[in-house]
Formats: sequence, structure tokens, C-alpha cells
Amino acid sequence: MKFSTEKYRGVFVALNALYDENGNINTAAVKALVKKYKEIGVNGIYACGSTGEGFLLNAEERKQVAECVKEAAGDDMVLIVHVGSASTKESIELARHAEKIGADAISAVPSVYYRLPEESIALHWNTITEAVDMPFIIYNIPQLTGYDLSYSLFKRMIKNEKVIGIKNSSDSTCQIERFSQLGGKDFVVFNGPDEQFLAGRLMGAKAGIGGTYGTMPELFLHLNSLIEKGDIEGAKIWQNRINECIFDLLACPSLYGASKAVITRRFGIDAGRPRLPFLPLDASDERAVAIADKINGYVALIK
Repeated sequence: MKFSTEKYRGVFVALNALYDENGNINTAAVKALVKKYKEIGVNGIYACGSTGEGFLLNAEERKQVAECVKEAAGDDMVLIVHVGSASTKESIELARHAEKIGADAISAVPSVYYRLPEESIALHWNTITEAVDMPFIIYNIPQLTGYDLSYSLFKRMIKNEKVIGIKNSSDSTCQIERFSQLGGKDFVVFNGPDEQFLAGRLMGAKAGIGGTYGTMPELFLHLNSLIEKGDIEGAKIWQNRINECIFDLLACPSLYGASKAVITRRFGIDAGRPRLPFLPLDASDERAVAIADKINGYVALIK
């Protein structure tokens, strides 16, 4: 394998998009939040993906976010930039920008909206990788794209030496096991569903990328440390506690609105509101207050 994969381990926050009162990217807030995650010990950032509202941002906004994250993260955190777009042309533009700013890797979903044959999906991904000299991470999230990566296409894609990993966000932990086995010891499978971080790691995932990580990074870091130590019974307890918080977030009008409200309360950084059509949640809402308090209570148990 051309690229080393050793640094793609642990907890990677799928970063929320943060806007100011005019709906523009709040660069100061993005930088402050990334620095907070770095201070807490998060291993890396996944920018402009689903949680990052990548498909609600134009290309210039996505570049702006990537630049802010890189500036704040420096060389202390791994930066993976999601460059998936409906058109291969725009994905290439974003990939070249990610390479220019010094991102560690790029990632992409299949081209969305059109129901494409696997030959088109392979061409889309491989053409993106050909445009830059950097690692590529497949993003499989069938519940949003309408396409679930087949094992046959996966085996074709990993012949491309730039393809070093996959972020698998389907609900099947069996897929994580299969991708891990087929990819080999240096290939990186990232667990996607936050509710099954423990299960995914036990089935072969080397790391996790998740949207709710941003609301409670301390809990996921603690969970990961228990897994690394082999304390599976302790890990079960903490996965259950994390899942309580996740289910509370999901009970709100929108996960993104709730997550931003909780981030604002917990870290004192104005995470703003999600871009329409996602529904907002005010940071003073009693649901956000209760979730933030619950997370803070669990963080206190770690300390």
C-alpha cells in the first residue's frame, strides 16, 4: 500500500457546519470548535460530510470550511475532507483544493440523485483519485445515497492503491467484518453508526467517524480507550450511556439542530442553526439543556 494508514485510528468527529446569523460560514466558530476538540484529544476531523451539511454548501463554502479546519487543527489532528458531489468535476475541484491545503485524505459518497450503475460509481471514485496524490476513503451511507456498496465493487476499488479505507455507515456490522477481512490488515474500516461504535470496533473497525461525537467527544474517547484496554464489559456500559444521549438527540425535531444546540451549551461556542430544510433547536430549549446536562454528568464520571 502506497500510503501509511497508522494515523487513522481512534475517534474522528464528523464536524457540524457552523453558520453566523446571516447564514454564512462562521469561520471563527469553526476554528474555535476544532481547537476545543483538539484540546479534548480527538484524533481527527471529517469535514463537509453528512453532518457537515456538505450537500447544502456550495463549493466555495466547502473550501472555506476545509481551510478553517486545517488552520485550527494544524498537524496535530488528521483532516479528512469529504469531496463527494453530484458531479465528478466538482468532486475533483474539491479534492485538488484539499490536497493544496494539506489535508491528510479525501473521501466521497457515490454521485447522488441519479441511480447509477456500478460502472459509473467506480468511474466516479477512480477519476477523483486520479486527480490528486493522496489517500481516498470510500463513504458508504446507503440510507442517504440509495446505494449500498457491493462486495464485488469493493474488491475492485481496493485494487486502487490510493483507496486506503471505507467509512461504513450502514447498520450491518457484518459489512464491517467483511470489508475488514477483504481489505486486509493495513486497510482502515471506520465505523459509521454511532450507536454501534463498540460493535463495529469488535467486528474489525480500526476507528470511528460520527456526527454525535461532536456533542460528547469525551465519552467516545473514553469508550475507545476501554476497547483498546480490552475492557469490553466496561465498554458496554459506556456504549449504553452514549446511546441514551443519542436517542435523546434523535427525539428532537432534527438531529443537526439538536446537536448544534448541545454543542453551544456544552462548549460555549455558538454553533448556530442548521441550514434549511433542517429544523433548528434553540440552545435554551429544555431538551437541549437536559441532554447537555446528561452528557456533562457522564463526563464527570470519567474524571
